[in-house]
Amino acid sequence: MTKVTVFRDGHQNFTGFSCLGHAGYADAGEDIVCAGISALVINTVNALEQFTSEKFSADLDQKSGKISIQFDSIIGHDAELLMKTLVLGLQGIQNTYGTDYIHFIFKEV
Repeated sequence: MTKVTVFRDGHQNFTGFSCLGHAGYADAGEDIVCAGISALVINTVNALEQFTSEKFSADLDQKSGKISIQFDSIIGHDAELLMKTLVLGLQGIQNTYGTDYIHFIFKEV
């Protein structure tokens, strides 16, 4: 199962996210749930880097499937929109394939 946690502060501002694990929907190379999650997460990180001026730290480990980012400060409009898009896509995957393959939560930090 892939565990995704989106972090927000007390004012509901996005502060980062963490994605860990493999979905386990199918064998490696054929797992459409894992591929969908990976595409959304990696594209969000790339888009944040390329299309915004937000500063963040990233932690990546391909073996465990871990990808996490932590914003250095409160993010602007464009980064917030990208994060909302990530949330929308991940919630859609969870709604379609269920919590056996993706567990998505928000956590206040």
